[in-house]
Amino acid sequence: MVPCCKMSYNKKHVSVTLPGVRGLSSSSGPRVCIVGGGPAGFYTAQQLLKARQDAAVDVYERLPVPFGLVRFGVAPDHPEVKNVINTFTQTAQHERCSFHGNVNVGKDVTIDELRQAYHAVVLSYGAEGNRSMGISGEDLPGVFSAKDFVGWYNGLPSNKELRPDLSCETAVILGQGNVALDVARILLAPVEMLKETDITQNALEALAGSKVRRVLIVGRRGPLQIACTIKELREMVNLPNTRADMLPADFEGIAEALKDLPRPRKRLTELMMKAAKEGGDDKAEKCWGFRFFRSPVEVIAGADGKRATGIRLALNKLEGSGESARAEVTGQLEDVDCGLIISSIGYKSIPIDPAVPFDPRRAIVPNEMGRVQDTAGLYCSGWVKRGPTGVIATTMNDSFDTARVLIQDMEAGKLDLSVNKPGAQAITALLQTRGVRTVLFSHWEKINAEEEKRGKFLGKPREKLLDVDEMLKIAWS
Repeated sequence: MVPCCKMSYNKKHVSVTLPGVRGLSSSSGPRVCIVGGGPAGFYTAQQLLKARQDAAVDVYERLPVPFGLVRFGVAPDHPEVKNVINTFTQTAQHERCSFHGNVNVGKDVTIDELRQAYHAVVLSYGAEGNRSMGISGEDLPGVFSAKDFVGWYNGLPSNKELRPDLSCETAVILGQGNVALDVARILLAPVEMLKETDITQNALEALAGSKVRRVLIVGRRGPLQIACTIKELREMVNLPNTRADMLPADFEGIAEALKDLPRPRKRLTELMMKAAKEGGDDKAEKCWGFRFFRSPVEVIAGADGKRATGIRLALNKLEGSGESARAEVTGQLEDVDCGLIISSIGYKSIPIDPAVPFDPRRAIVPNEMGRVQDTAGLYCSGWVKRGPTGVIATTMNDSFDTARVLIQDMEAGKLDLSVNKPGAQAITALLQTRGVRTVLFSHWEKINAEEEKRGKFLGKPREKLLDVDEMLKIAWS
């Protein structure tokens, strides 16, 4: 406990006297709380600190470690994308910013309590949920969400116990976005390509013994509607010891449509057609391929009914054209034998607190330009604002927009800045009374140093800690 801490708390007011707590931002200007320590949270903080020289920003994160999907979502063989962590670190070390990990907002502290301690609260907690396929058998062993599979090889603590059975020859991935291609690439990549990345050691060892030789990437629409980008497709095409295995029928009429496509879509389609035509190295031991115009209808169980051994697909036809084309079932079915099924049909945000409006159909916090519906002083940014779409740069622009709206509201007098708000000092004291100890950024730096030390021993940039209790022990040592 912090000595000489005096605190009074009721529904209208939080006040605290807390001497000399390191890592807490201090300012007599506006105090802003950000819920979520991933890209959306840090980009919002960055813009607020830049725009208001008197603002103090406190970032709360459920895990003891910062950076969200940059740490747990970006593929291990994409270290250049993770360089943005350097920018986030500068923000976290800013004299008017503080990081508070190990705080489960909505459980350890409520949104209303945060709103009473701050002039504004920004929800940037991302999309922790999985979209369900809604088909029979999807809960069978051998079926995983891409979110959980990615979390497994990227060291997300909640996925550390995942034990994907890689003893099968064929894996099927449902969905054709960048995450689907990341998963396919990790499944087929030579282990030599991965062993010097920050992939977890247990995932690396499992992949080294993998028998998976064929990965099918299934989408309900056609080549002109595929969701991945050219960078990820090019990586698949150039993957060593693999060849592309496509169905020529899926590309009928595509060549004639090329001339009318926007340049990015045209380049993507041309590369896909080239891969489909040339295939690749005939001596390659592994293959991958897109399967278009197919939707999952049932996971097929083995004779004992205890695990997945295949998937039943409905064959589709397109109604309409271009990006708005809809997939309509034809009544024909196709069974594919496979021992590993990964659903990559999207993430979804979940409600964080009953006091926060939530649109269950769209799985977002309803908002107008980042202002949460009917809730003054409450804002949102990132995936919880717009849905789980786009790349990190999309989230950056989106978060900057929310920060600008918040600043506008401050300058227009829509937020009462005349009242002093206690911010993190009050919340930290409140958390202490509930037995919750926070992880400051200086604590994270101890975890970071330990991970880098373990990684150096293995010839990797880091070996991520997988156990939250171990993280906390090192953080507070």
